[in-house]
Amino acid sequence: MGRLFGTDGARGIANTELGCELALQIGREFATILAETEAPGKRPRVLLGMDTRASSPMLAMAMAAGLNSAGADAALTGVVPTPAVAHLTAQGSYSAGAMISASHNPCEYNGIKLFRADGRKVADQTEERIEQMILDEPETARPAQAGLSPCLSGAPTGGFVGRSGDCPGALASYTAHLEATVDPHLARDLAAQGIRRIALDCANGSASVTAPRLFTALGFDCAVLSAAPDGENINLACGSTHIEALQSYVREHGTDAAFAFDGDADRLLAVDETGALVDGDKIIAICAGQWLRENRLRGRTAVVTVMSNLGLFRFCEQRGIRCEVTAVGDRYVLEAMTAGGHSIGGEQSGHIIFSDYATTGDGQLTALQLLEVMRRTGRPLSSLAAEMETFPQKMINVRVSNLGKVRCASDPEIALAVRRAEAELGGEGRVLVRVSGTEPLVRVMMEGREAARIERLAEELAEVVRERLL
Repeated sequence: MGRLFGTDGARGIANTELGCELALQIGREFATILAETEAPGKRPRVLLGMDTRASSPMLAMAMAAGLNSAGADAALTGVVPTPAVAHLTAQGSYSAGAMISASHNPCEYNGIKLFRADGRKVADQTEERIEQMILDEPETARPAQAGLSPCLSGAPTGGFVGRSGDCPGALASYTAHLEATVDPHLARDLAAQGIRRIALDCANGSASVTAPRLFTALGFDCAVLSAAPDGENINLACGSTHIEALQSYVREHGTDAAFAFDGDADRLLAVDETGALVDGDKIIAICAGQWLRENRLRGRTAVVTVMSNLGLFRFCEQRGIRCEVTAVGDRYVLEAMTAGGHSIGGEQSGHIIFSDYATTGDGQLTALQLLEVMRRTGRPLSSLAAEMETFPQKMINVRVSNLGKVRCASDPEIALAVRRAEAELGGEGRVLVRVSGTEPLVRVMMEGREAARIERLAEELAEVVRERLL
């Protein structure tokens, strides 16, 4: 994890930790790097999207100014899902893409995610170079960019300054892409099976501008929740980070399936017709199992993370599906998928990647793929989800100091507490302690067969972490 960038871009409290000055600097240095590979005299062109936070327009304009100041053009989409930026960047004549969003975090946070021209997130080395340029290298020491108007500071002037403008048609192009990933008679065929009404929890975020339109256009009877963003209510007691709200709705009103997105719509958690949670691990199991039966699961492999439930590993083992395990973070999942040519990968949190259709996690795409499995099998979501046993798992997020995050891996008392917990589990479970890449948290995860024991051991280990790292 770098000094400005974590596992999913730069992120922090908007207007303090991540202010306009930093957004401008990131835009300027990103444009400087992009200009190195452009043809002489050609300006880099960056697609720039944002979510619904009050701070997003402010940071988007600041980043656009930074891009322009280094001679790059910015195409502003307005509010869109993060996967829309990835898809449109790859499909258009763009040098790169960028998204202003803090994903599932509360409204006071914001972030900047950077994408390559092919729609994949930029490499760690690119982020590290931007950090170095901002933190270590005086701007005045840099040479003028090739093909741009030279001056003492190396900054373009006159007509060489970049331009910013709107990007019309972005949402329509993105939703058309999503529609094309499923059978055109998806809703009709499901209705014939008795599956007609679905619920959508848009988290008062980016899905608010796409999901109701998309699923209604496909022919579904939609109950739409939390789709009235006001700049402050993103992820507030709604969406995939507060799935209980959607579960309560399903149990009270009755739907045949329900889907909860996060703030920038790159994640999805589902709720079946009984009100039970269908998390990312079960979604991977459902889709990988069906794609295996259809000979679409390349390499007979699903890419998962160290946080995936033991039940998913057992599900895959029983069906001859290999699990390739990565560190937590969608970029690491995608790297493994790309290297191995795999078609499905993701995280328990609902960040699922279908490489046949996307270069990043996409909540709406994931919902469509689940519905497509339901159509092809003729089975309700509860029946599909029941094929994977979920082992009891306890996750505790411990808030720590910034120094504590650094010390976590080397603290001897935490290491001793982990060994004790593992010894008590006796090979019938797992213990994982990991630092969050985006927040001042250490995540303590305990997993095994006995829920009461898992709960106790997790609380004991979390208390050690709290005492040592505050």
